[in-house]
Amino acid sequence: MAFMEKPPAGKVLLDDTVPLTAAIEASQSLQSHTEYIIRVQRGISVENSWQIVRRYSDFDLLNNSLQIAGLSLPLPPKKLIGNMDREFIAERQKGLQNYLNVITTNHVLSNCELVKKFLDPNNYSANYTEIALQQVSMFFRSEPKWEVVEPLKDIGWRIRKKYFLMKIKNQPKERLVLSWADLGPDKYLSDKDFQCLIKLLPSCLHPYIYRVTFATANESSALLIRMFNEKGTLKDLIYKAKPKDPFLKKYCNPKKIQGLELQQIKTYGRQILETLESVDIHCFGHLLYEMTYGRPPDSVPVDSFPPAPSMAVVAVLESTLSCEACKNGMPTVSRLLQMPLFSDVLLTTSEKPQFKIPTKLKEALRIAKECIEKRLIEEQKQIHQHRRLTRAQSHHGSEEERKKRKILARKKSKRSAVENSEEYSAKYSNSNNSAGSGASSPLTSPSSPTPPSTAGMSALPPPPPPPPPAAPLLPASTEAPTQLPPQAVNGVSRGALLSSIQNFQKGTLRKAETCDHSAPKIG
Repeated sequence: MAFMEKPPAGKVLLDDTVPLTAAIEASQSLQSHTEYIIRVQRGISVENSWQIVRRYSDFDLLNNSLQIAGLSLPLPPKKLIGNMDREFIAERQKGLQNYLNVITTNHVLSNCELVKKFLDPNNYSANYTEIALQQVSMFFRSEPKWEVVEPLKDIGWRIRKKYFLMKIKNQPKERLVLSWADLGPDKYLSDKDFQCLIKLLPSCLHPYIYRVTFATANESSALLIRMFNEKGTLKDLIYKAKPKDPFLKKYCNPKKIQGLELQQIKTYGRQILETLESVDIHCFGHLLYEMTYGRPPDSVPVDSFPPAPSMAVVAVLESTLSCEACKNGMPTVSRLLQMPLFSDVLLTTSEKPQFKIPTKLKEALRIAKECIEKRLIEEQKQIHQHRRLTRAQSHHGSEEERKKRKILARKKSKRSAVENSEEYSAKYSNSNNSAGSGASSPLTSPSSPTPPSTAGMSALPPPPPPPPPAAPLLPASTEAPTQLPPQAVNGVSRGALLSSIQNFQKGTLRKAETCDHSAPKIG
């Protein structure tokens, strides 16, 4: 996809919750500025990565846009003079890498549209507010009673979900909120079943769920209309935020972090458990933590919990977010309702939930649910394998492990040297014993004289020399070497052999006749 090309609504099946990581690979200096080459990766697969090129001015523009979050981000300062020096560029590159690490590891910032567009312009270059407005206008061609008052820009965290303030033409003072969403990667229902399900939502009646006034869908998106609550959502209540403010301003870095009162925690928690399925217990733990402490947990599982308004709250949190709970399994809804935090909460309404779904649609929903769970389980396996591999590589590359490997290598080298020395000594000893015992193959030629022993030499004799091709002929006047005690070789004493060699007369040899064919022949 070309840069700035708008993807058609509903056609990009990306999971926007998959985190992006970024690493600056190199920098290149042009005439008046420096460009940084950045490798961006989606998820854990190295193959799912790409390169982008950014200048410092691009980082500065992003940082200015993120100031609405109220965070102090570590962007390196500007420098007008000397900004092309090699040392300065290297130092700035380190600072920009640290900046990228901060915004990609912050859960709120990493999922916002500004950061996604900066790191992945090909997939996030479209203006989704414009796309949503076009889709909404198409929907209301057949529903002329609705009118858009204004877009509620960036009040939610989802990139492909947009909100608009609405009104009914014959009821101009009444305000409603429309939410539009582009379909994501988990649409496993057919278009017919999906549209049927969405149109059933206004018939859902529940005492603790805000009622849907209108709902419709097409092959690429869906929209819902509800009454607009001036107090906002439960999250707005927790963060003491204005519902129309942007998401980053409301929730990223609130000025005052304070949870709800104990009675609010008990009541809202009890009401939520009345709609809840067992599969959502872990998510309920996240919500309860946020209601209690005014912020989400830093990481899960949670090893220890800060002081809470009541130990009954901590007991529920431990049963849903602790290491033991994540390892051994979540409690059931009925078990949570029996815990002290919720067991004494009396619900004032007697209205029963009502939501009728056709049998055929129930079966389609069951299959779609299984497909979604299968995808999530596969992703979870891949993430766990990647984490184990990363931990192993990190442990293998640690300073302590490197020292251990060096020590082991030195020990192995010493042991190998000792073994080689012992093996050599054993081989020489066997060779020396074999030569002395005369147990070798039968003697076919005279042996060379045994060298005399020399005083003061090392106790360890030198290795024996290789046998010569033939023994040299000694003159009669050559002085015989010091004799060792004669040893028998195949029944003949060594002294007799030496005497035969000493008494050898050259004149007794017969003259040999040779034919020399080495001279060149001239034809």
